[in-house]
Amino acid sequence: MTSPLPGLRYHLPAAVTSRVTSADVVVYGATSGGVTAAVRAARDGRSVTLLAFDDHVGGLSSGGLGETDVGRASTVGGLAQAFYRAVGAAYGVPDVHWRVESHVAESIFVHWLADAGVTVLHRQHLSGVAMSGSSLAEIRTDDGGRHQAKVFVDASYEGDLMAAAGVSHAIGREASAVYGEPLAGVQPSSSHQFTVPVDPYVVPGRPASGLLPGVSADAYGTIGDGDERVQAYNFRLHVTDAAGRLPYPEPDGYDPGRYELLRRYVEAGVFELYGRTTRVHGDVFDMNNHGAFSSDHIGANYAWPSAVSLSAASSLDEQAAAAATGYALREEIFADHVRYQAGLLHYLCFSRSLPSAVRSAAQAYGLAPGEFGETSLWPHQLYIREARRMVSDYVITQHDAASLSGVDDPVALASYVMDSHNAKRVVVDGRPVNEGNVQQPLAAPMGVPYRALVPRTGECSNLLVASAISASHVAFASVRMEPVFMMLGEAAGCAAGLAAATGSGVRDVDYETLRKELLAGGAILSGGVR
Repeated sequence: MTSPLPGLRYHLPAAVTSRVTSADVVVYGATSGGVTAAVRAARDGRSVTLLAFDDHVGGLSSGGLGETDVGRASTVGGLAQAFYRAVGAAYGVPDVHWRVESHVAESIFVHWLADAGVTVLHRQHLSGVAMSGSSLAEIRTDDGGRHQAKVFVDASYEGDLMAAAGVSHAIGREASAVYGEPLAGVQPSSSHQFTVPVDPYVVPGRPASGLLPGVSADAYGTIGDGDERVQAYNFRLHVTDAAGRLPYPEPDGYDPGRYELLRRYVEAGVFELYGRTTRVHGDVFDMNNHGAFSSDHIGANYAWPSAVSLSAASSLDEQAAAAATGYALREEIFADHVRYQAGLLHYLCFSRSLPSAVRSAAQAYGLAPGEFGETSLWPHQLYIREARRMVSDYVITQHDAASLSGVDDPVALASYVMDSHNAKRVVVDGRPVNEGNVQQPLAAPMGVPYRALVPRTGECSNLLVASAISASHVAFASVRMEPVFMMLGEAAGCAAGLAAATGSGVRDVDYETLRKELLAGGAILSGGVR
């Protein structure tokens, strides 16, 4: 497949090495939580191998997310707090600093990993797993690698390793009835919604002519009904208004026709491109989705979570074939997101079908030349806001977010609002309507229990999950923030080290010991949780 922008791909080929590694702990996924899991386990004296999917470490924290979604700063502790203090030091600020350029974030992560003695392997793509009873014995990667450990941590955003090991999980939005959550399932959207009527049909006023690109023929649905849709993905761009900004590029396969709905919205009087563009440092800004038709590629990501679906019950050859097919599908989805978002920006800047005032306003920013030089100044990390979510003996739900009582075994606190982006765009009464956006504050900072990081009883006994944890769609919308992932990664790394040292299963790790170890590292496990 041709990349929409030079140098930018999801799946990077790896040279065949057929290496065999063995460590106390193997972490799959070099997200921010994967880095903190690896660093914590290594600092605790364990041998650690970190398998990075691409050429970078840090996931979204070093892949475009410049403005950190924090919630209450007082709830961020441990390595997460240390990371943001290191950001402050890099900028000459004597405290935590929540806004960070990607190259600064990655340099901190790289230094931490090297200093801790973590073995980092790049371009490591899961291609198979081997089980020994209920334990994960070995994972295989498509470079021929075989990676063995006493304990494994799945820190991928997608939960690919978790699923391959046979761990129960969910995809999409539960119905309200499943956990008794008022905000579950189909939900009306007031934010990022069309504010004026726009005709959604190819020929205005004629439904028989078909729907414009970006509009689904699906029904709106009944409030509270569940489905397998996931909230929209996008790229978080580093842009600048400086004189040296680079024009938004025309991607390979650019099709201006896919933005006709946007053209009509602009014609109706609405232009809101830079409503969530926030200064990060100097003249560099973080550009996020804002408004009814923006960088969120609504409805284009449904196949992403389960695209890579392996089963330990299959042969290794069958697993490898399934993995190759899945990565190819994700490559298509990734490329489509690049093509959509890059094309959107190019269209707004240069399409003669738009008013000159809109084109001039869109051209006020361009890509920042100091970031992502190897990938056409475009982030290498797609914002996977949600994919699989483990279903364990304890599932965090909206009730945890509404409670003031807390949990008995917290390993981190989540404090950001339950923030879920739109999941579909449909037609209601002849006009386009976005559906699924939820913005709901927590009653108090929410304790994330250790039980939500380990598989349910009877399932994989030596695997911890650091990102795709056990939470409903509604509750995960608060948990999914990068500082929380860093804290959960640290907790998973600490617990993995304890389990490796004692030879116990991850569910048998003594919580009191884990709690004391986390507190000694600066974790914040209470405060606002009453």
